[in-house]
Amino acid sequence: MMPGPLQILLIVLLILIVFGASRLPSIAENLAKGITSFKKGLKEGEDDIKKSITDESEKS
Repeated sequence: MMPGPLQILLIVLLILIVFGASRLPSIAENLAKGITSFKKGLKEGEDDIKKSITDESEKS
């Protein structure tokens, strides 16, 4: 079930009240860095798996 526009507005207002408008840019920046780091880790994990599969097939 998707939240309606009124519910989204209430959530945004609560976030502004709790964190304050001055801290929101730093929170968003840290969140973006975390997402970027997570994606980088996923890519490195996939590369490691592909490399180990290639190494195993070369040994056979």
